[in-house]
Amino acid sequence: MKINKTRISVMVLAGTLLAAVPSSSAQAKGLNAGITATLAECLASQAVAYRNAGVLPVTTAALSESTQENAAAALSEQTAEDTTICGYTNLGIADVESHLNIREGAGEDQKLVGKLPQNGGCEILETVGDWYKIQSGKVTGYVKAEYVLTGEAARARAEEVKSVIATTNTMTVYLRVEPNTDCTIWTAMPEGEDIDVIEVVDDWVKLDLDGDTCYVFGELVDLSEQLPKAMTMTEARYGEGVSDVRVDLVNYACQFIGNRYVWGGTSLTKGVDCSGFTMKVYEKYGISLPHNASAQSQYGTKVSISEAKPGDLIFYSKGGRINHVALYIGNGQVVHASSPKSGIKVSNYNYRTPTKIIRLIND
Repeated sequence: MKINKTRISVMVLAGTLLAAVPSSSAQAKGLNAGITATLAECLASQAVAYRNAGVLPVTTAALSESTQENAAAALSEQTAEDTTICGYTNLGIADVESHLNIREGAGEDQKLVGKLPQNGGCEILETVGDWYKIQSGKVTGYVKAEYVLTGEAARARAEEVKSVIATTNTMTVYLRVEPNTDCTIWTAMPEGEDIDVIEVVDDWVKLDLDGDTCYVFGELVDLSEQLPKAMTMTEARYGEGVSDVRVDLVNYACQFIGNRYVWGGTSLTKGVDCSGFTMKVYEKYGISLPHNASAQSQYGTKVSISEAKPGDLIFYSKGGRINHVALYIGNGQVVHASSPKSGIKVSNYNYRTPTKIIRLIND
């Protein structure tokens, strides 16, 4: 649950020392000190002990070449760790109101391959004219450089917007309604899912899941500081018999990825909540739904997850009551208006335990 930092100790051996000779180690102070200065500090700290024991102090030259190389490599690794920002070495941050389009090539006419949300982080790989080639999440592509913060501006923005994220590290992780094992299990999550952290409460981590709070035992998650990542726009792999209207509906819904979540909202561009999102998407296709997740679950035909097709609605519950809805887009994923922090995003369909799946398009 804690972020471990590399500790570097340089051990100095001086031939055969008397058993009574006291020993000590020195930790590198300052990433810019360099290996020579670090070794010198180590030697100086032991000089008195060596003199008192009648043993000549060790010189840097007496150290084996491999020892020096290993210590230098360790310091270099520590330097790299401490100079990254949320995992990025050449950080860029999307300076936009909603999302930044990521394209296959450096041009407005290039195919859209992903979207970088507001304040999303990326690794800048190279500059191509007025464009940056970037990598973020699972997406590699090109963005207009004018919409990306870099250097000190990016570093400052990252400090303002970065979040602590809990990543599940066990095959099945149970989220609970209270920070103890005697309370009700809210839902289960598979390994590798990310959830926003609210705070750490003793051995438990308090989480924000789709705008609700829950708890997970700290040993079951890894914590890290992160920035929002790009979301892929790769088309879902549709199964045989999927109608054109389903393909069109999913493509329509996915164009709003990265837009805002607003409680009670009904605007796909200015802000929606989970049921407002599904309501407005289906409205375009002539199907009217109420603005309530639980009420929407009473429409259509119930199907199993093995029967689910792109366009079906998947519902999730808390305490036995349906409180969230998402749109299945195929390939084991859903698009949904998650929370004020996450906005409209793509998740694995089982990021929470599904309660019910309904079909509104009969084809």
